[in-house]
Amino acid sequence: MTTMIMNDVAESRLVLGKGPKALLDMVSEDPTGPLTVGLAGPGGHGKTALLAELARLHRRAGIAVRTGAPEPGEQVDPDTLLLVDDAHLLDDARLGALLRLVSTRRHRLVVAHRPWPRSAALMELADALRRDGQAVLLTPFTGEQTAAYLAAAPELSRRSDLVDFVHTQTGGVPRDVERLARGLRGPECPAGTTVEPPRSVVLEFGPDLEVLPSDVRRLMLAVAAGVPLPVSMLGALLGQEPEAVDELIAMTRGAGLLGADGRLAPIVRRAVTALSPANDRAAVWRRLTELQLARGGAVLPLVRSLLAAGVLGDCPASTLAAAAEEALADEPAFAAELFAGATAAGRPANARQALAAALAGNLDDALRLADRLLSATAPADRTEAAMVSATALAHRGHVGRSVELYRWSGTASSVAFATVGGLASGDLTAVAEPAADGPAGEPPTLHASAARLMADGVRESVTGPPTAALSALVQAAALLEPAGQAALLPDSPAALAALTAVHCGELEIAERVLHRALVAGVGGPLMARRHRLLQAWILMVRGQTHAAAERLAAVTVDGRPLESRDLLFAAALRMGIGRRNSDLGALTRGWGQALEAVVRHPVDLFTLLPLGELAIAGARLGDLARLDPYLREGRSLLGRLGGPALWSIPLHWSGLHAAILTDEPAVADEHVTALLAAAGHSRYAAVVAAAAESWVEVLRGVVDPVRVEAAARGLHDTGLCWDGARLAGQAAIRTSDRRAMTTLLECARVLQGRPAGGNGGQRPAAGESTAQVADAIAGPTQQGLSDREYEVAELVLAGLTYREIGDRLFISAKTVEHHVARMRNRLNCANRAELLALLRTVVADRASNAAGQPWPQRSAR
Repeated sequence: MTTMIMNDVAESRLVLGKGPKALLDMVSEDPTGPLTVGLAGPGGHGKTALLAELARLHRRAGIAVRTGAPEPGEQVDPDTLLLVDDAHLLDDARLGALLRLVSTRRHRLVVAHRPWPRSAALMELADALRRDGQAVLLTPFTGEQTAAYLAAAPELSRRSDLVDFVHTQTGGVPRDVERLARGLRGPECPAGTTVEPPRSVVLEFGPDLEVLPSDVRRLMLAVAAGVPLPVSMLGALLGQEPEAVDELIAMTRGAGLLGADGRLAPIVRRAVTALSPANDRAAVWRRLTELQLARGGAVLPLVRSLLAAGVLGDCPASTLAAAAEEALADEPAFAAELFAGATAAGRPANARQALAAALAGNLDDALRLADRLLSATAPADRTEAAMVSATALAHRGHVGRSVELYRWSGTASSVAFATVGGLASGDLTAVAEPAADGPAGEPPTLHASAARLMADGVRESVTGPPTAALSALVQAAALLEPAGQAALLPDSPAALAALTAVHCGELEIAERVLHRALVAGVGGPLMARRHRLLQAWILMVRGQTHAAAERLAAVTVDGRPLESRDLLFAAALRMGIGRRNSDLGALTRGWGQALEAVVRHPVDLFTLLPLGELAIAGARLGDLARLDPYLREGRSLLGRLGGPALWSIPLHWSGLHAAILTDEPAVADEHVTALLAAAGHSRYAAVVAAAAESWVEVLRGVVDPVRVEAAARGLHDTGLCWDGARLAGQAAIRTSDRRAMTTLLECARVLQGRPAGGNGGQRPAAGESTAQVADAIAGPTQQGLSDREYEVAELVLAGLTYREIGDRLFISAKTVEHHVARMRNRLNCANRAELLALLRTVVADRASNAAGQPWPQRSAR
C-alpha cells in the first residue's frame, strides 16, 4: 500500500504494500514491458521514493529514464521511461501533453500526484492512466509495516516498546515514521521508555506548516483542539462557505497532515500546537469556545487545550464556568479549579463552585464559599449553599448544625438528609417526621429518591426489622450509582447499608454494596474514603488483619487529612487490628490518636461501632475511664431512640469484652442480660446473645464443649470470625477434659482459617494429639503457659528477635529459643505462623486477667 526508502544507516530497501510491491515485481520481471501507471497519495506517503526505485530498476536494465513533464508539443522518445512527480502542481498545458502521450499508447510513463488540488485536466489524466494502465494508491503504514521499517535499524529493533509508540504518534504516515525513527536514534532519546517525540522531530514539521495558506493553518489549529467540529462551525471560525471549508480540508489531507478520519496524528498535533504563533493559537481556540458555547456544544475539551497551551487565563469567564459544569460529574477537583478561574475572570462565585469543592473533598473551601453565599440574594444559590454547608458540617461531626441547615434549605433531598441526621443524633422526633416531597414542582430526581429511601432505611433501623432497613438502604445505594461522583451526600446509602449489614451480621451484603459504590464512584472523593474504611472494617472483623491494615494504609495514600468521622473509624481500625494481633506496642502508640479522634467527633448512631472497638482497646490498656463519658453519651443516645436493638447489640457486645478485660463480672452480666433480651430481634442477635452467655460461663470455669463450639461457629457464620476462634480458644484453655480441649482447640484453628490438626492439615494420631494438646493447654498448673512463657510469647508477638528478648528478660537467646520450641510443641503447632496465631489468642486471654481466676457465679435473673 505504501512505500518508503530506508535511511542511509540501514540497508537501502523499501517497505511495500501490496500495490507498490506488485508494481515493482512486474517491472523487475520485465523492465521493457508496457508501463502506464497513475500513482496517487497524500504528501509524505512515498511517491517520490517509489519513483526513485522505478528509475533505479530501469537504469540497471539499461533503459533511459527521464524525469519531469515535457513541454507542450515536445517530442518524447518512446523507448525512454518518463517519470513525473507532483503532477498536481502542473498547469493544464503540461497535463494535456501527458494526456496525449497516454492516448498514443506508445509511451511508458508513471505519473505521481496528490489527491488535491484536483483540476479538471488532472482528473482527466488520472482517468486515462487508470483506463489504459493501472492506478496505485499509497496509504499509511500498517502496524506490521511500521515494525518492518524500524527493524532495519539495529538500535531501534531491540526496543519492543517503540513500534506501538511510533505507529500511534505518526498514524503510519511514512514521512513521519522516518522522521521519528531518525530522531529516536539521536542524543535526545537515551535508551529506555519513550513517552514523547524528541523536540528536534517536532521542529522538522516547521517547513511543512509554513508553506500552507493561513486558512489551512487556522483549520489545523481548530482540529488540534481535539473536539469534533462540524463544517458549519469551521465555516464560522474561518469566515468561509461550506464549499470553501471542504476545499481547505482536502488541501490539508492532500499534504499528508490530516488523517482520513479528520484528525491530526499526535505528532502533527504537537507540531501544530507548538509551532503556531501563540497569539494565533489562543485566538482560534478562544473563538472556538465562543462558537461551541453559542451552539450549546461541549466546551470542556477546548478548555483543556487552552490549559495545555498555557492560555487559559485569556478564556472568558462564561466559558470556564460552562466547562466546569461539564467536568463536575466526573472530575470535581478540576471543576473546582475552573470555577475558581471563572471567579478570577470576574464572574461572581456561586453555589456550584462550593459544590465542586465539596465533591472534590476540599471542605475548607466548600464551607467558606457556602457560608458567604448563604446571605446572597439569589434564592437558588442560598438553597444550594445551605445544602453544601450542611453536608460539609455532617462530615465534620456538627450534626445538629447540619440538620438545621438541611431543614432550612427545604428541598426533598435536604429534608430527607435532615431526618437521617436527626436520627443519628438521637432526635426521637425525627422518627415521626413524614417523608417530604419537597417544594411544589421539584422533580423526583434520583438524588431525591435515594435520599428519601435513606431516611426510610435509617428510620426502619430504629423502629422496624433489620431486613426492612437493609432493603431500603441497598435500594438507595443502587439508585445513586448512575450519579457517581456528582452526588453530594452527608453519608452515602452504601455506607449506611454496610453499617446496617455489619450490625446484623450480613457481611457479604456489606462487601457487595461497598464494592459497587466504589466502582461507580458514588459521592466522589468525599465518600470514597468512607467506603474503603468500611471495607477495611469488615476485613478486620473477619480476622483478616493483614488485609485490613493494607486497606487502611491505602485510604490515606493521597496525603489529605481525614475528616473527623473518617479519622474516628481509622483510629478504631488501627486499635482493633493491633488488639487482634496482640500488638501491645501498636495499641499504646495509637491510643492518644484514638482519644483525639473521639474528642473531635461527637457520638452519633453511626459511630457507635468504632466507639465500642475503642472501649475494648481502652480496657486492654487499663485506660477505659477516659472513654466513659462518650460511652454514657452513646447509651443515652440509644435510650432517647427507645433502645433500638440493631444499634444496641454491637455496643453491648463490645461492652462485654471491655468488662472481661477490666475484670468486672457484674458489668459483663448486665451486657449479657441486655443481649439475651434482644435475642429475638434477628438471627445475628440470637447468635451474639448465645455466644455472650457461653463466654461468661467459660470465664466462670463452666465449659460445655458442644455449646461453646456451636456458639463459636455461630459467630464465625455471621462474620465474627476472630471472635468465634477466640471463644473456642478460651474454652480450650479453661477445661480439664482433654478430649474437650482437643476438640475446642481444633475448632479454634478451623475458625481462624487453618486446617484442623497442627501438622500441615494432617491430623496426628489420636493418642499423640490428646497428649500433646493436654500438655499444651493444661501444663503443670492446668492453665496453659508458664509465667515466663507468657513473657516470651508477648515479646515474640511484638516482633523482637531472640537476642532482643534475652536482653529484655536477662536470659540467653538460646534459652529463649528453647522456650519457643517448647511452646510450639505443647501447643501442637506445625509451623511458626500457626504458633504466632495461637499465641495471640493465649496472650489475649492472659490479658483479660481471667485465666486461673474464675468469676463468681451469676446471680439469679
